[in-house]
Amino acid sequence: MNDERECVCIRQILAAADISVNGNNPWDLKVNHEGFYGRIIRDGSIGLGESYMDGWWDCECLPEFFRRLVPSEPEKQLRKNLKMLLYIFQFVVLNPGRDSKAFQIGERHYDIGNGLYRQMLDKRMVYSCAYWKDAGNLDEAQEAKLDLICRKLGLRPGDSVLDIGCGWGGFARYAAEKYGVRVVGITVSREQAELASSLCHGLPVDIRLQDYRDINERFDHIVSVGMFEHVGYKNYRKYMATAHRCLKDEGLFLLHTIGNSRSTSIGDPWVNKYIFPNSMIPSMKQISGAAEGLFVIEDMHNFGADYDRTLLEWLNNFESNWDELKEDYDDRFYRMWTYYLQVFAGAFRARYLHVWQIVLSAKGVPGGYRSVR
Repeated sequence: MNDERECVCIRQILAAADISVNGNNPWDLKVNHEGFYGRIIRDGSIGLGESYMDGWWDCECLPEFFRRLVPSEPEKQLRKNLKMLLYIFQFVVLNPGRDSKAFQIGERHYDIGNGLYRQMLDKRMVYSCAYWKDAGNLDEAQEAKLDLICRKLGLRPGDSVLDIGCGWGGFARYAAEKYGVRVVGITVSREQAELASSLCHGLPVDIRLQDYRDINERFDHIVSVGMFEHVGYKNYRKYMATAHRCLKDEGLFLLHTIGNSRSTSIGDPWVNKYIFPNSMIPSMKQISGAAEGLFVIEDMHNFGADYDRTLLEWLNNFESNWDELKEDYDDRFYRMWTYYLQVFAGAFRARYLHVWQIVLSAKGVPGGYRSVR
């Protein structure tokens, strides 16, 4: 495809999403390098993200750009090349979520510096969607989310809770402090484990560097917030079977995950390369299929629209603290990280992605489960 045809092709894809090149709307993109068009044709999602990282294009309002672009599914209009076919092969055949790669997400995303996350997140360092229903700021919204989880599980003093993917211990610390429970938190990030152990010092909280497949204890309740996205569709059943094995008969399991409107077997190529390796977003069909015969789905709550605001709060914190952070990260990282946060903000704004809190029981709650909101 020659340069002129590449330019026309990309402009047509953008026009279908009501996006202009060098237009006057905040969501229009400004092309700074004519090689931009060919790069998108060749590399699709990776080309779009990398060319932004390299300064080849800009946009005044990236979340709105992606709110318009993502639902139009532009990748379907680009011919799959060898790179894309190899990428699909990696997910479909090689199972990047297998246990031998379990710690890779920790090493490549969560271990890039606790200082970064301290500057970007709320005071409890909760790295998942906040609950903005009655909250006025990020700290309040994250505590509201943590309390919502505790109430949905019906936590009581002395209960034992397994937190799969505990992050920096935000939920474990809150639940132990406010509800008097004992928590075992597991993470595949060494940096998270070390800081979480420090932050939870003196509380009945045990933080472990451990893969979910290696847990063999039983708990009154299980919670997993923002971890299921790293499991991979080939491992969903194994994950559910592990949770079922570790949950006492009368207990509840709360799964908090980003959700995809459609089932897929691959993650986004740019996100996989630069942000969340070996990860993909599950559909409701995939989740319910994995849980079938193991759990009763008692409740499902979607508050995905709240992630748009959460991501923009993180973006504001990151940009506000960049003068301090740039001692450890370069300008290309800055463009990569701000791009990542705004891509996802746009996808949630478009309601293409969701946030689901799903309450499951092993045998069904006698008399029925009463929903908590």
